[in-house]
Amino acid sequence: MNWLILTAAGLFEVVWAVALKMSNGFKNITADVVFCVGMFLSVWLLSLAMRSIPLGTAYAVWTGIGAVGGFLIGIFVFREPASALRIVSALLIVAGIVGLKLTAK
Repeated sequence: MNWLILTAAGLFEVVWAVALKMSNGFKNITADVVFCVGMFLSVWLLSLAMRSIPLGTAYAVWTGIGAVGGFLIGIFVFREPASALRIVSALLIVAGIVGLKLTAK
């Protein structure tokens, strides 16, 4: 269950990062509210997951989900470049997340 909570925390990290991009320097009140709510939920869920998942593992997985999620949204929504090296780099982050999950106690 705590891994599901941690995954949700990572997904809310993606939400707040996208909302921050869409806020246009905190000039879009709707995006600003989504940013604040997303950030609160992300950190709150992370804190719940860390009750049983070690700090280093939880934090690395949380940031990894946020990084890869932001990367994918950047490519598919904001039309950012998707070079082979960028994709391989993101896949290495995914490999790290999987490795941390598989070695967690």
